[in-house]
Amino acid sequence: MASRLRLPPLNSLRVFHAVVRHRSLREAAEELFVSPQAVGQQVRLLEEALGVVLMEREGRGIRLTEKAITLSHYISAGFDEFEEGIRRVSGPPERALINLNVSPYFGTRYLMPRLAEFRTAVPDAEIGLTTMIELVDLERDQIDLAVQWGYGDRSDTLSTLLLRDPKVICCRPDMAAQISSPADLMKFNLLHPARSRRLWPDILEYLGVTTGALDRTITFDDAATMRRATYQGLGIGLISRLDATEDIAAGKLAAPLGEDALLGMPEGAVPGFYLITTKTRLRAKHVAALHRWLAEQSW
Repeated sequence: MASRLRLPPLNSLRVFHAVVRHRSLREAAEELFVSPQAVGQQVRLLEEALGVVLMEREGRGIRLTEKAITLSHYISAGFDEFEEGIRRVSGPPERALINLNVSPYFGTRYLMPRLAEFRTAVPDAEIGLTTMIELVDLERDQIDLAVQWGYGDRSDTLSTLLLRDPKVICCRPDMAAQISSPADLMKFNLLHPARSRRLWPDILEYLGVTTGALDRTITFDDAATMRRATYQGLGIGLISRLDATEDIAAGKLAAPLGEDALLGMPEGAVPGFYLITTKTRLRAKHVAALHRWLAEQSW
């Protein structure tokens, strides 16, 4: 049998893990309740044990070498495994708790109508359901699964597309009367979602409108606020198709370029609702079961 690789001291790996997360010796020291000098010493011990350079001074900060970045992925996964194992053996023996966070719009529009069915997906587990507009940190916020709006481009999680969220360009009917071509959109303020800097630029590029930097003086955290701002004539809004269809039928809003003006956009340019988690969390059978139920639904 081949001899096992001799691992560096666990403490030096723990310190390195903290430094990588903070990109700072001082902040890592604060987390670990030691001095920055002690942190630096542990990093040097790790470098000596491995025979590689992991960090280089860069002004008052530090720069991770390519080998440090590679190593950090494996160490992060390792500590995730430690945490999950400890949580499983030391947690309460009663019903498993799954912490699920969803964006408010997805929760209201899509999940709530299926709440009874959703609850039966994991009958033996307790589900803690929260809503959060801002980007969740699964570790910090202690979330097992999250449904978030965006493009599925987070590198730190596993992302599964649940459904796309195509937008309709909308405004008040009196403003729509002044718009006969895509270029006319630039006569008005464009209302931007705070969670995406690319949505309007992608749309204007698709429509063939050439423009410079867009004014992002006012952005909106959630779909409901942008919808209200569009009602009030603050500018041209990007409204989710279900809402747009309702508002146009009620005469509250109009789609000056037509409700189907953006249907041909490339899929990668259309945001959606993504189910995010990590491999470690999916090892818990109840979390895996709920993840499977959410992913298999025809939203």
